[in-house]
Amino acid sequence: MTRHELNNKYFEWMYQLVCDEKYSKRRSYRKLLMYLHNTEFTYSIMLDENRAEDGTTLRYRFGDECSYDGSVIATCLDDHPCSILEMMVALSYRCEEHIMEDSTIGNRTGQWFWTMIVNLGLGGMTDAYFDRIYVSSAVSRFLNHEYSRNGNGGLFTVEQCKRDLRKVEIWYQLCWYLDEILGS
Repeated sequence: MTRHELNNKYFEWMYQLVCDEKYSKRRSYRKLLMYLHNTEFTYSIMLDENRAEDGTTLRYRFGDECSYDGSVIATCLDDHPCSILEMMVALSYRCEEHIMEDSTIGNRTGQWFWTMIVNLGLGGMTDAYFDRIYVSSAVSRFLNHEYSRNGNGGLFTVEQCKRDLRKVEIWYQLCWYLDEILGS
C-alpha cells in the first residue's frame, strides 16, 4: 500500500466518524474536511500542543481499528504535523470518551465535531457551496485567535465566560463550553 492510498483510507475513516447521516444530513462535506485535513494545526498557546499530540495519536487509533501495523502508520502517516481535521476529530473523541460518555444517549463524537464546525462559521460549506477563500479566512481567524472574546468564530462559544477565550487553551474552552450547556 502506498503512502497516498493509506492517507486516503485514513481520511475516509475520519470522514465516516463525523459525517454520518445523523449529523451531516446526507450532504457531502468532503471538500471542507479535505481542506482541514490538508491544513496544519498550528498553535501559539503552548498547552494546545496537547491537542496536536491527540491529533497525531489519532493516526494510531486508525491503525489499530483498521489492522495496520504501527510501523506502517509511522512510515506513511507520521511524516507530517497534525492537521486541523485530526485535531478536531481527536478533540471530539476525547470530549465524548473522557467527559460526556453516556450509554443511554449513545456516541456523540459527531455532535462535538459539528459544534466546532458550525461555530467556526463553516456549517454551510457543503461540497455544493464550498468557498475556498471563505474557509481559508475562517481557518486563519481560528488559528490566529482573531475570533470574539467569547469564542464566537473559534471552536466554542461561551456566552457567560469571564475570561478572554482568545488567550485560553482549547481544552479549557471545551470544558467551559460544556459547563455552560450542561448548566442551562
